[in-house]
Amino acid sequence: MAKVKSLYVCNNCGADSPKWVGKCPICGEWNTYHEEVIRSDTAAKRPSASGFHAPKSKPVLLSDVELADEPRIGTGGGELDRVLGGGIVPGSLILIGGEPGIGKSTLVLQTVLQMHDKKVLYVSGEESVGQLKLRAERIPGENTHAWFVSETSLEEIFVHLSNIKPDLLIVDSIQTISTEMAESSPGSVTQIRETAAALLRFAKESGTPVILIGHINKEGSIAGPKVLEHIVDTVLLFEGDQQFIYRILRSMKNRFGSTSEIGIYEMLQDGLREVTNPSEMLLSQNNTDLSGVSIAATIEGIRPFLIEVQALVSTAAYGIAQRSATGFDLRRLNMLLAVLEKRAGFKIAQKDVFLNIAGGIKVNDPAIDLSVLCSILSSSLDITIDRHCCLAGEVGLSGEIRPVNRIEQRIMEAQKLGFKRIIIPKFTTTAIDFKRFKMEIQQVNKVEEAFHLLFK
Repeated sequence: MAKVKSLYVCNNCGADSPKWVGKCPICGEWNTYHEEVIRSDTAAKRPSASGFHAPKSKPVLLSDVELADEPRIGTGGGELDRVLGGGIVPGSLILIGGEPGIGKSTLVLQTVLQMHDKKVLYVSGEESVGQLKLRAERIPGENTHAWFVSETSLEEIFVHLSNIKPDLLIVDSIQTISTEMAESSPGSVTQIRETAAALLRFAKESGTPVILIGHINKEGSIAGPKVLEHIVDTVLLFEGDQQFIYRILRSMKNRFGSTSEIGIYEMLQDGLREVTNPSEMLLSQNNTDLSGVSIAATIEGIRPFLIEVQALVSTAAYGIAQRSATGFDLRRLNMLLAVLEKRAGFKIAQKDVFLNIAGGIKVNDPAIDLSVLCSILSSSLDITIDRHCCLAGEVGLSGEIRPVNRIEQRIMEAQKLGFKRIIIPKFTTTAIDFKRFKMEIQQVNKVEEAFHLLFK
């Protein structure tokens, strides 16, 4: 008879304790420990990924290691391949997370249907095969080598793997898979840890890449123990607002590529469409001169693009002025408003300020500060900004315009889209040759200088 014992496990970090504690000594979170039943004979029942015991490894010198020339597996999508670093590495473990309904399963299913020459096993623990068929009918593409199964047992999944021997395994989602090694319910810390470790062994022993779809918690991080993010090779976050059509695939961890790349998608009725030139999609085609609108030259990851910043300033209808920002940090907006009032002398304390980044995209690049201030001032003065002018610059607390990185890429993107001038911080270095650009480049030190150039 198997010996049964209880163990208390932290939902946040996966630490365990023989008794319940209020505060986790590892991560510092409160009330995260819950009881899980552990059987002492679970170690003997670990599923084998290949059906036989691998030989014991031997230490070797790096100079004696021979690298196999294994090409990456193309997914058929340029955006996903670029974020992964050129494609899927054989034997890698990839985790894709995101908000509910953001399009994680659609992205993976669309990728499967585009890989025509690869045998794929798609394991769904959330949908039946019939539901997958309904979703696949509205997505273009067809893969005659893709196998689908609705299964939640890890042991049964390994049986399917031994029968089909796929080139790629998809698990949707890791929170629904359970194993007999643990007595806890699916989605618990123990189940996620054990199932992910078993799939990791399968990927490394067989050389078959595995893509896991994961849930996120209310704080926005990957649900489950932190060890899940540690053991996988790549962590991708699929983010965006469900009220808007644009989605961003961002790399948070990548052992085989850069974490600076992002992929931009547009959610349509028939699936996700790759946005190869986001600048043209995020700029308004309305040629009417409107106040409160400016164009910012920003960078997400290593990709430069131009985005429209919209501001509305009006007299406060109530006693307390409102501050609202969509796609921009509200605390940074309050800081910029304080700089505008203290350093530039514009009184807006009794006015409502509403800020919106076009397209529903969240921008974290500090180079958008100058564009935000100019949009607010344009709306307050009701003076339009030249539509052929864009801006890039970080604003300091003393009102100075601080230099930003990759300024040449920003200028080249603006020139490609037909802008005639750009206002940037004044660079003291002579390494950048601005004369080779065919547009007017104006450099400023203070926000007052930028205001004078735009509103003179």
